[in-house]
This record gives sequence, structure tokens and C-alpha cells, in this order.
Amino acid sequence: MYPKLIENLLERLIKLPGVGRRSAERMVYWMLEADALEIKTLADSIAQLKEGLRFCKQCNHLSEAELCLVCADSNRDHKTICIVESPKDLLAIERTGSYRGIYYVLLGNISPAEGRGPEDLKISKLMSRIKDEGIIEIVIATDADAEGEMTALYLARELKLLGIRISRIGLGIPVGSAVEYVDISTLAMSMNSRRVIDL
Repeated sequence: MYPKLIENLLERLIKLPGVGRRSAERMVYWMLEADALEIKTLADSIAQLKEGLRFCKQCNHLSEAELCLVCADSNRDHKTICIVESPKDLLAIERTGSYRGIYYVLLGNISPAEGRGPEDLKISKLMSRIKDEGIIEIVIATDADAEGEMTALYLARELKLLGIRISRIGLGIPVGSAVEYVDISTLAMSMNSRRVIDL
């Protein structure tokens, strides 16, 4: 039986994704053996994560400034927007090195079972951006599961009214899988083989 201070920390660590009791115990023992300054630096970094991050005002990606690193990069193709569900999906696509446009992060998907509709995805902000910035292509890179496909279909119908090229990432991503977990080469293939959505 551990002292209360250790038990309290174990309970919090177990709430982290992928961390079970034994992993949490290893972390606690590491912290007990580590230098006090290192532990303080770790605690400060965790606190700063919540205090210092915000959503990019243009694309909703995580950022320390008003604009994220992608939106602020003048070397990107600012006429092509890739729509993803989460910042994790954006980072997965970035790791492929196969896409040089900009992004729009929905921060979710359409899921009637969980009470999320199109109005929860800030799509009006996306529509305004497309009109104001003269966007010529939209790449829809939502997950290949039921919610992701429902979201892609809704977006395609709405965006078609704007008369711009709409494509969907293609070959490589298995149905039912999430973009963030697909390996880099498969994701690169999917980006390179994106297809136009015809409705």
C-alpha cells in the first residue's frame, strides 16, 4: 500500500491514454529518483501547455500565437485547404511531406449518435475563408469511418455550391481507420491519389 501522495498521483496518471497501473507506478518511481528541478520543469511544462496554447484564428490548429506555424508560412500554397478532423490529423499529414497547402481543422466530426451536427464544426468560418481568400481546391481528409464519411459528404455538398475543386484523400486508408494512426507512406499515397468528389 502506497502513501496517499503516491496514490493520488497514480490515480491521475492512470487517466492518461494508454497508461495502466504498472506504467503509472514506473513513472512515479522515475519521478521519485529524478532531480527536483527536472520534476519542477516537467510540472511547469504541463501547466504552460494549457495556459500558453490557443487555436489558430484561421485554421483552428494548436498554436502559441494568433496564427499557427502553417498559416504563417508564406511558402505554403494558400489557395488549397485540406480539411481534417483534429490537430493530430494535421500533424500526421504534415509528417508525410506530401502536402504543401494550408489546413482547416474541424475540431470534431458529424456524429448524430453523440449529438454533434454540422453547426458544431464552425463550417461557416470555413465558408467565409474560402470566399475571402480565393481558395481554388479543397481536400477533404476526414477519417474513413462512418462519422468521417458523413462529414465528408456534408462538406462536399456545401462546398459544391461555391464552384471550387473538391477532392477526397484516396487510396491507402482502410475503411474504419483514423487518419492519425495511418503510417506515413500510406498517408502520403492517400494524399497523392486524392480524387474529385462528384455529387
